[in-house]
Amino acid sequence: MKERGKDRGQADRRAPPDDPPSVSEVTARVKDMIEGRFADVWVAGEVSNLTRASSGHVYLSLKDEGALLRGVIWRTTASSLAIEPADGMAVVCHGRIEVYAPRGTYQLTIDRLHALGTGTLEAQLRKLHAALAAEGLFAAERKRPIPAFPRRIALVTSPTGAAIADFLQTLLSRWKGSEVIVVPSRVQGAGAAEELAVALAAAARIAPAVDVIALVRGGGSLEDLWSFNEEVLVRAIAAAPIPVVAGVGHEIDVTLADLAADLRALTPTDAAVQVSPDGVQVAAAVAGLGLRLDAALTRRVATARERVTQLARSRIFADPARLVRDRRAVVDQHALRLARLGRAAVGRAGERLAAGAGRLEAASPVHLLARGWSLTWRDDDRGRGLASVAGVEPGMRLVTQLADGRLWSRVERSEFEPDLVRASRQDHAP
Repeated sequence: MKERGKDRGQADRRAPPDDPPSVSEVTARVKDMIEGRFADVWVAGEVSNLTRASSGHVYLSLKDEGALLRGVIWRTTASSLAIEPADGMAVVCHGRIEVYAPRGTYQLTIDRLHALGTGTLEAQLRKLHAALAAEGLFAAERKRPIPAFPRRIALVTSPTGAAIADFLQTLLSRWKGSEVIVVPSRVQGAGAAEELAVALAAAARIAPAVDVIALVRGGGSLEDLWSFNEEVLVRAIAAAPIPVVAGVGHEIDVTLADLAADLRALTPTDAAVQVSPDGVQVAAAVAGLGLRLDAALTRRVATARERVTQLARSRIFADPARLVRDRRAVVDQHALRLARLGRAAVGRAGERLAAGAGRLEAASPVHLLARGWSLTWRDDDRGRGLASVAGVEPGMRLVTQLADGRLWSRVERSEFEPDLVRASRQDHAP
């Protein structure tokens, strides 16, 4: 029996079966066995040979010191990954092993991809933070104030996330006086940062212009929030011409987008609080102002009424003619004083006039002639008096005016006396 069985086993190894399975059948069995056992697998490794196809699919390899595993990220999955893979990146991937029968190969179809630990991302974050901070993108002096009563708000977020519901519900519960324009954008995955930057620029171009832009997203891991740490989005926030409020993640999550924004909100809900006034408080303040206004008007009316009462009791209303009499007495006093001052002024003017007339009378040429003085002029000079003997020659006819008449005479001779001239000048010297 043993010999016979041994002969049969040796014969099986030497001769093929009558109906051997085909390649497809063997591959199908392998596919069933592998895909059934590796439908939910996590794999850690280093990304290499990364290729992005024009279709949007991403092909790569995961390797370690001893092996290599091919992988693929389909286009629909690639757009939703938390981070974008790159050659040399240490990652941990989740997916399923699939056998590709036409080539007889197997690969990992990846549906989730994370950086292996947070050290790599944190190092990138610190490096980018230092570079942007050196440019002043996070400086407090470039922050702009948020309008207290915004009329129009642009909300940049995912239209399908929980953040938009939290923001709108909180805003409507606080203040219904603002119009919200939603600018949709992906908030996670490869290319999300670029899409958010484009959405910010679109929000700034809305007409009529919005008063503030709210950039919000729900919580998540560092990888989930990585789009808000990318340089393209941070620069778009800093360059926005309209104030930006960033409410990304939870209170403990701080992204570079939060630091670049004009105001950082702790959550999307807090962002709604930051961009809107509290309607209840505003109503209470208005009611308080109304009460103050009413009290102030009441006081003004009471003060005016009291003043009118005092005026009604005053003398002017009790005896109106008395004011006329008082004013008439004052006018009479002023008239008497004016008349007295007028008479005194006229008297002084008369005295000055008499004194001036006396001086004129004393200086009159007629009086001088009566005292023995005379006035002489050339007969042909029409009465111009002679002040000097210069120019007077013998034979010249002269006319002399005396107090009671005139004399005509002829010059026999003339004599110049300089001593008299000097004496006259001395007499008239000042």
